[in-house]
Order: sequence, then C-alpha cells, then structure tokens
Amino acid sequence: MSQPDGGHPVRVTVWNENVHETRQQPSEIAGWYPDGIHGALAALVAEQVPGAQVRTAVLQDDEHGLSEEVLAGTDVLLWWGHIAHGEVRDDVVERVQRHVLGGMGLLALHSAHYSKLFTRLLGTTGSLAWRNDGEREVVWTIDTAHPIARGVPNPFVIETQEMYGEPFDVPPPGELVFISSFAGGEVFRSGMTWQRGRGRVFYFSPGDQEYPVYLHPHVRTVLGNGVRWAHQPDVERVVPSVSNPQRDWFTS
Repeated sequence: MSQPDGGHPVRVTVWNENVHETRQQPSEIAGWYPDGIHGALAALVAEQVPGAQVRTAVLQDDEHGLSEEVLAGTDVLLWWGHIAHGEVRDDVVERVQRHVLGGMGLLALHSAHYSKLFTRLLGTTGSLAWRNDGEREVVWTIDTAHPIARGVPNPFVIETQEMYGEPFDVPPPGELVFISSFAGGEVFRSGMTWQRGRGRVFYFSPGDQEYPVYLHPHVRTVLGNGVRWAHQPDVERVVPSVSNPQRDWFTS
C-alpha cells in the first residue's frame, strides 16, 4: 500500500450506487441533483474543503470505480447506497475494507448503514427502525467540542426527512457526535465515529433520496468537517498484521 500521504491536498472519492438517478425515482431527483447524488456530494466536498481533489465512482463503473489504484489514491471515501447493496461485488468490498483498515477515512452516509462495507467493518447488522412520512428532523449536537460539529448550530432542523429510529444495531461508537429527534417522537444516534484498524469511520444519517437534504447548509458543513476529520495525512497505509520479531529487536 501507499506511503504516508502528507504534502498533497486531501484526495476524496465519492461513491454512489447511482440507481435512483438511473430510474429517476423520485422524479424530482434530477432537479435537486442534476449530476446525481455523487455529483452533489463531490461539489459539496469541493466547496467545503478548498483544494481537495475529488473524483466520483458509481456501481455501474468497472470494478464499481474502486480499483486498487483509485483506492490507493484516496484519503477519504464517501459511500452512499440504498437499494443495491447486494449488487456490490464482495471482492470490491474486501478491497475497500482493507484500505479502511490501512488508514483510509470513510464517511458512510444515510442507508450505507446496511451496506456490505459498513456491516463488515462494524460486525453487526446495521438494522434500525424507519418510517418515510417526510417529517421534521432536529439534529442535536452531543459532543460540542468535536471537530465534526465545528460551525454547526445546536440544534439544526431538517424540515423534511425520512425517520430513522432506535434501536440501531451498531457497536458502541468511539464518539457520539449527533442525535436526532423526529416529529413522530423517535430518537436516533445520527452521527457517530469509530476507529477501524488505522482508519477513521464517520456515519451520518441525514440524506434520503426523497428529499434534497444534501443542499441543506448545515448538512454540508457537517460533511465537510467529516472529511477533514477522517483524513489522516501522516498515517502510512498499512493494514495491521501479525509480526514475529526476534527477542530484543528494539535494542539493536
């Protein structure tokens, strides 16, 4: 894998299954995201992280756009999926997991909680409660000192969004940054972080395809902060592995 990647702009790859856009479901999606959700997220990153080098990849690309070369040149990967989790090749999932364990950052967005990649990294089902009535979501900052929460009002409101609710089958997070409350009464741990191997993982739930959530200014700030947090320029891309050193090796 690559050597420490300091000294260059943060390199970001935005991955999206690109199925809703292909099917034009919902019909409004082309108006909200004329270049697809991946295009909107790429523009968001370029806006929020000046100087970032951003590329996009989709399910339909060769190797889903996530070749060894692409991943070796990626500091932070954004992953958006919803209805095509089962179509993602297992060998590609294994490749991406290896890069996360080696130090690549990952932002898992909205329904990525149920992706092969997320459940494999976390070791749980990613199951949750949901209801899509287009209700109000209030996002509350729990860890106000966390860098992902920098510049974000507490709380902020998303007027129309899908409800995600507890219980959410994930391991205890390293950091709980946000929780959300919904008009129907449910609450949800909507922003959490984990360390997996050398890589940093941030899950953020707002972003259903039925609503233009990625145009929301505070959502955009959160994701920009998330990219910066997940980027570790001084970490060498090496997967943790078993070693068998000679005794007293450190004295020579």
